[in-house]
Amino acid sequence: MARQQAPRSVLSKACDCVTELAIRHPGDLAQRLAARLSLPLAEARVLCDQLADLQWLVNAGTADRPQWRPGALRQVVRRYGLAGLQEDVPWQQDFAPYFELPAHVARIAQHAFTELVNNAIDHSGGRQVTISMRQTPLQMQLLVSDDGRGVFNSIGRQFKINDPVHAMLELAKGKLSSQPERHTGRGLFFTAKMADIFDLHANGAAFQQRGWENEDWQRGRPVCGRGTSVYVAVALDTERTVDEVLRRYSADGAGYGFERTVVPMKLLTAPQVGLESRAQARRITQRLTDFRRVELDFDGLQDIGHGFADELLRVFSREHPQVQLVPVNMAPRVAALVHSVAEPAAA
Repeated sequence: MARQQAPRSVLSKACDCVTELAIRHPGDLAQRLAARLSLPLAEARVLCDQLADLQWLVNAGTADRPQWRPGALRQVVRRYGLAGLQEDVPWQQDFAPYFELPAHVARIAQHAFTELVNNAIDHSGGRQVTISMRQTPLQMQLLVSDDGRGVFNSIGRQFKINDPVHAMLELAKGKLSSQPERHTGRGLFFTAKMADIFDLHANGAAFQQRGWENEDWQRGRPVCGRGTSVYVAVALDTERTVDEVLRRYSADGAGYGFERTVVPMKLLTAPQVGLESRAQARRITQRLTDFRRVELDFDGLQDIGHGFADELLRVFSREHPQVQLVPVNMAPRVAALVHSVAEPAAA
């Protein structure tokens, strides 16, 4: 006879709290679940068995005297008021104790967690933040959502940027902060570079970055109706480390100075909108003087306009010789035009 299954809604609520309850109350988990979810004890016991079948729980005891512990799947969900919140406290008290991550992944998780929650505290203008962290057999997954004004509106107010695409371009460069006296604009940039999957949703816009796609930024489908939501996923077998990523964006790859960046040129394109004008080039070059080396990533572009290339690679380079511009991932026609404007004119 098939075991009765809990309704999907009950199962979802159980997944949000069972990891914490299993660690705190391994011997009387069914009773704790029954109280938390307002279930009869018999249904809570069936629910524990169902969660074990789904890898949320492991019974280290016997059928008559179960001793539950978290399984391969773990999850903690919390909501906090932003007023007076300190981002390290939720991590230390409510999240870190309930996960078993490889040491270098745990450090990435802590970095992402504290940076994203701090952004919500300092920049969102909201009242609450909801944090969900999940461990699967393959990944660490983190979702941080606030109810504030939205990151692209925040950038627009501070920097007079009305288009979310242009705001995302500046975020993609790094060193962008609406509070430069308190922040250096590293948090979101480096968190994205440490992740295998990074999704940013705000103000009716969405952008995503995938570690296996040359870390290019792509437009996505927005799902956030209010505030900002950031989703991060990191493979448990990743070879990335916090230290390696920080060093990667120093000029020599050995220090910790944020001296190098990559500009995703395709981000400014859309159907029937290519890179043609000098105005687009000037938008690309905004704040590039904050860096010593800038890689101009032309991945996915088959053509660019002469005016765009000339303004970017001749005019800007002549005015700012201290900034090394390095075009990468160029299609043949793009490379030919880039070389034609970058090379000195024949005598």
